[in-house]
Amino acid sequence: MARDGAVYACQSCGAVSTKWSGQCSACQSWNSLVEEVGARAPGALSSTKATRVRGLQFTGLESDTPAPPRIITGVDEFDRVCGGGVVPGSAILIGGDPGVGKSTLLLEVMAKASLSGVHCAYISGEEAVAQIRGRADRMGFAQAPVKLAAESSLRDILDGLKREKFDLVVIDSIQTLWSDAHEAGPGTVTQVRACASELVRLAKKQGVAILMVGHVTKDGQIAGPRVVEHLVDAVLSFEGERGYPFRVLRGAKNRFGATDEIGVFEMGDSGLREVKNPSALFLNEGGERAAGAAVFAGIEGSRPVLVEFQALVAPSAYGTPRRAVVGWDSGRLAMVLAVLESRCGLGFGNKDVYLNVAGGLRITEPAADLAAAAALASSALDIALPQDCVVFGEVSLSGEVRPVSRMETRLKEAAKLGFGRALGPLSGLPEGGGALPVAGVARLADAVRRIGDEIWGQLT
Repeated sequence: MARDGAVYACQSCGAVSTKWSGQCSACQSWNSLVEEVGARAPGALSSTKATRVRGLQFTGLESDTPAPPRIITGVDEFDRVCGGGVVPGSAILIGGDPGVGKSTLLLEVMAKASLSGVHCAYISGEEAVAQIRGRADRMGFAQAPVKLAAESSLRDILDGLKREKFDLVVIDSIQTLWSDAHEAGPGTVTQVRACASELVRLAKKQGVAILMVGHVTKDGQIAGPRVVEHLVDAVLSFEGERGYPFRVLRGAKNRFGATDEIGVFEMGDSGLREVKNPSALFLNEGGERAAGAAVFAGIEGSRPVLVEFQALVAPSAYGTPRRAVVGWDSGRLAMVLAVLESRCGLGFGNKDVYLNVAGGLRITEPAADLAAAAALASSALDIALPQDCVVFGEVSLSGEVRPVSRMETRLKEAAKLGFGRALGPLSGLPEGGGALPVAGVARLADAVRRIGDEIWGQLT
């Protein structure tokens, strides 16, 4: 039987229960409920608070108060993902795999912002001050006026931030903080939720922007768990495949900007380098593309990005053919294969299919359907696509190639990188032909027929 004032919180999803059970009813995880002494069950108010009546002051939507200017950190890719800069008084959660470079990115942001006159503080609960100084020296920011501290006590951190006024504060990381108001250990749901709530409250009250680092679990979610994501104003994910030098900063939630923006960085010996033209990074400039490769003209946020889809169709050595995909949705691949088989006459039932997005970038845009289908058909027919051709278009279950948004932007980016033609939807083409001549196809079978007949010179 639970003690008075005790509830049980799930360490996987954060759900709260008034009694213990072996399995969490919210996320179905086993042995994840931990008792929280001194916490109050949700919805339970004391008699004094329940009977207290306060008058609400309502106001209208109109306001003469101008919005506060954003803090420009000097890292353009970071500012782009934040929506044009960091909003004063906001709380931002940054997650990523261990070793991907979260601390390196935030140290560079703090250093460049402080050099432009922003009052910055970097508080680490994982590293000593000497370690942070050593990283700053390797990155060339040893002279940046950033205030450093190594502390994990929430009470001491709050007292220090209240004594001195800062514009930007980094907490690295939220899982290392602990509050003496709770008996749970650091990293538990109770501590993470309590510490995050106090930091968000401080950010709103004093107008300081707080950047919190969140650890990522083996499932790829920010640990703590998702209760922290609901508290903050923006959630940024710092991604990077092992073996590749580049990193992608992607917005998953942003109350002050778009959530589909990305920032691209390249990791080097002296830290991160901003990539102004990601298309040049993701495309293979050396040699000609072989059969099974198709260049996709995509849109990530507000910028066009060209990436290469690579497909390999090989005879299956076992009874069950393999379907392996990297950088794209496996369900989307199954749909495209089904359309190619039923609408275009290409058989993949006894063949292994491998699809890869070159460079490690993950593509979620439906406009990549035609590029993936072209790469698969090119590999199955063993016919290489033209070297100066880009492909884009959405494929429906009926085999129709549907128009996509911002075609003119895609064509301009392809023309800037030296491409001379495009394969895309027949409808929705820009007026006047656009920056490139486009071979418009109404159905996927028409695109496969063009690949098989090699009539790419006759563009319509």
